[in-house]
Amino acid sequence: MPPPLIKIMKLLVIGSGGREHALAWRLARSPRVQTVYVAPGNGGTARAEQIRNIAITDIDELIEFARKEKIAFTVVGPEAPLAAGIVDAFQAAGQKIFGPIREAAQLESSKDYAKAFMVRHGIPTAAYATFTDAADAHRYIDEQGAPIVIKADGLAAGKGVVVAETLEQAHAAIDDMLGGGSFGEAGARVVIEEFLQGEEASFIVMCDGHNVLPLATSQDHKRLLDGDKGPNTGGMGAYSPAPVVSPALHNRIMREVINPTVNGMARDGVPYTGFLYAGLMIGPGPDATRAIKVLEFNCRMGDPETQPIMMRIKSDFSETLELAIAGRLNEAEIEWDRRTALGVVMAAANYPGTPRTGDPITRLAPDTDECVIFHAGTRVEDDVLKTSGGRVLCVTALGDSIKRAQVAAYDAVARTHFDGQQYRRDIGWRALPQSEAAGSEASRQ
Repeated sequence: MPPPLIKIMKLLVIGSGGREHALAWRLARSPRVQTVYVAPGNGGTARAEQIRNIAITDIDELIEFARKEKIAFTVVGPEAPLAAGIVDAFQAAGQKIFGPIREAAQLESSKDYAKAFMVRHGIPTAAYATFTDAADAHRYIDEQGAPIVIKADGLAAGKGVVVAETLEQAHAAIDDMLGGGSFGEAGARVVIEEFLQGEEASFIVMCDGHNVLPLATSQDHKRLLDGDKGPNTGGMGAYSPAPVVSPALHNRIMREVINPTVNGMARDGVPYTGFLYAGLMIGPGPDATRAIKVLEFNCRMGDPETQPIMMRIKSDFSETLELAIAGRLNEAEIEWDRRTALGVVMAAANYPGTPRTGDPITRLAPDTDECVIFHAGTRVEDDVLKTSGGRVLCVTALGDSIKRAQVAAYDAVARTHFDGQQYRRDIGWRALPQSEAAGSEASRQ
């Protein structure tokens, strides 16, 4: 059946980052969509065709806006509104929305809740212990040794994780979280986990409470510096698909992680709807026996994984979301571009510590069918596009191979500029043959 020629739907995307820009961009390309509103949006969504920013963040006001504008459905991007119960409120008001209710969103908003859930339902994850008392946490670290992982229990914008390579780093992290209050209420309780070795992958699915639809695989780059060095960030780049997730591993992840999670939530009386992100550590060895363990759950799409995933969707994603909201994901199919998509995050000076803001973006490579710059930390001030956050842009390109996508993305990065910009020069290195990755890096020195 051909798509209708008249654009009839208005949609609402909640959030202000690169993930939300990418979601709005993909939805706006639907022949059925008239306007995508983004609340509150950013400098990129402010300048895009068929996308309009609205300066509303209050949940009740958003519900009133959706009712007044006859919004067909709403999609929630970031974690904070989910943890605040935005889905519960919209549903109570009779407004269609895609995302988990507040109780289900605890899979992300509380690391302790997620770990206890995984243990209870036999989902593989790292051994752990939870602490609110700093002295007890320090004693546990001394008993376990390093390397070890310390996580703030609550939401910390993707930065509440310290991979401590030494006991000194581990003790300092405990002092910062439980003693210094560096993460506020999010760090009032900490989860300490065993350190896992292997290769990370992002496995994101859509759920409607019963049915599951996997999205394309992807791989994030959490560390600030090349070669996975430096502090953890919210993500410095990503690509899709992730070669580490072979068809055999894909089937195992669905069988050992995703299906038990969705079934477990239903058995606990909290059916899960929305995007579900499983951050995985995949150990070495043959695919049939490689260890697969869950590092974390997110109750939304990842950022920057969303940007390359949205670039690869060829079908009408608004139809997929409509079926998901209706509980009919079993009828949905997504057509994927067979090419690789790769995104490079351009971050502000001093990120991830105290990012500098207000720098004019003096050059911006033009968007094309094969390369789009998704905005995150940008704003328009007196008709000038400026930085407004830590991760400023995600330059995302398609290519017939990981190498070609990498070259195309970095070519656009070279044609984009703001003072203090920092970015990794090796996004995608794990997917390249070792010699090719080394040569690629040398060529950009």
